Amino acid sequence: MTKMSLSTKNKVIVFDLDDTLYKELDFVKSGFRAIASAIGIEGAQDELLNWLQHGENAFEKLTAKYSIGYSISELLQIYRSHIPDIYLDNDAEECLNTLKEKARLGLITDGRTLTQWNKIQALGLTAFIQQEDILVSEAFGYGKPAPQVYRFFEVKYPNCAYYYIGDNVTKDFVTANERGWTTVCLLDDGRNIHRQDMEVAKEFQPRYRVQKLSQVCSIID
Repeated sequence: MTKMSLSTKNKVIVFDLDDTLYKELDFVKSGFRAIASAIGIEGAQDELLNWLQHGENAFEKLTAKYSIGYSISELLQIYRSHIPDIYLDNDAEECLNTLKEKARLGLITDGRTLTQWNKIQALGLTAFIQQEDILVSEAFGYGKPAPQVYRFFEVKYPNCAYYYIGDNVTKDFVTANERGWTTVCLLDDGRNIHRQDMEVAKEFQPRYRVQKLSQVCSIID
C-alpha cells in the first residue's frame, strides 16, 4: 500500500504513552527486575512492588533491609535508564496499524527523555509514529497540560481534525478540550498507576470513553 499524502490525511491523532499505549505497571515491574538483577537478590522485585503498592518508599525500604552497596540515587538511575521489558498488546497494535493509514499519528508524553525513549523504542512505536512527532516533556520543554504541546501539531499540520487519546483526567484532556480537539479516555482496567475516579470539573472530562483502544477507530471514522 502506498503511503498516503498529507493532503489525504486530514486527521491528526495524538496519543499519551503511559497507561494508554501500554500499562505503566509493566514498566515498574521491569525496572524492579533490573534492580533485583543488579543487586543480586532474588525476589527483591516482589518486595519492591509490595512496598510500592502499600504507599511506602520502595527504595528506602530496600536499602534499610539489605546491605546492597547502592545508594537510593543509584537505584533510581538503574530504574530510569534500564531497557524495559514491555510490549504493545494486540489491541494497541491493531489500533495503531489501522489509524496510521487514516491519519497522522503523534505522541505526547511527560517524563525524562532517556526513560521515555527507552519505552518508545521497546514498544516499537516509531513503526507507527514519525520520530519528529513524538514529544517528550523534558526534551520539548513543556508538558501537559501546557498549550504548546498541542499547538505543535496544529502548526505542523494545520486545518486538520485533531484527536487526543489518553487516560489521566487531571491533565490529558483539559487543554485539548479548550482547543477544540476531540478527546478520548481509555478507561482503567484496574491496573493503571493514576486513578480516574476522582471528581474533576467538566472541562477536564474527555468527550468519549472507551474500554479498549481498538474502539477509537469507530470514533475517528
